[in-house]
Amino acid sequence: MYYNKVEICGVNTSELAVLDDDEKKSLLNKIKLGDSKAREELIYGNLRLVLSIIKRFGGKKDIADDLFQVGCLGLVKAVDNFNTDLEVKFSTYAVPMIIGEIRRYLRDNNAIRISRSIRDLAYRALQAREKMQSEKECEPTIEEIAKRLEVEKSSVTRAMEAIIEPISIYEPVYNDGGDSLYVIDQLSDGSSADEGWLEDIALREAIKCLGDRERSIITMRYFYNKTQSEIAAELGISQAQVSRLEKAALQKMRRCMV
Repeated sequence: MYYNKVEICGVNTSELAVLDDDEKKSLLNKIKLGDSKAREELIYGNLRLVLSIIKRFGGKKDIADDLFQVGCLGLVKAVDNFNTDLEVKFSTYAVPMIIGEIRRYLRDNNAIRISRSIRDLAYRALQAREKMQSEKECEPTIEEIAKRLEVEKSSVTRAMEAIIEPISIYEPVYNDGGDSLYVIDQLSDGSSADEGWLEDIALREAIKCLGDRERSIITMRYFYNKTQSEIAAELGISQAQVSRLEKAALQKMRRCMV
């Protein structure tokens, strides 16, 4: 995923500094006295905190830089507004500030508009899931998350589904070094609009050009509307093999129909 990316916004994340609590307190006291260099050092010393937070927000790697920049904005606000008189760790104050900035960015820039209440419930559910994972050392169920949040299971399910980013049907889902498999390859066509071409003589003759396995794949794929996964399970071969055999069979049929 994108948070494993070594360089984000020109920053080499593998070389980021880590400050202990005493160093943070010292810098915060200097900042209070107007030390701009200490402010810069504190911000840079907490970039790993921003990086760890954006891990919570799944998504595509192409928005990693955007989320990191937005998270840094929240970090800067935390640095500038932190009250050193309070007996609170800086990270305890900074984390909700950073998360808030990221949430606002995602809400305002999402292609599909989702109500704020649903989106907030989804992020509460994500936080609850993360906390429960650390407590139980296993993945909690939707029922357990809903119980923790004291809401209906169906509400949690809808909220979690609402924040999933839609993908293209041509998104690659597997590649074994040869032909790629795409989302569209996992979908079956439930329509019967193509039944008319069963009577096409040229097509019937083309199918005769195929070997037994190729003919079986074409028949199951286009006449019985089965997915490549279902065909692979029936034939006892991999999905990648089904994809290659299907493409080869279609090419052979085209040559026979010329």
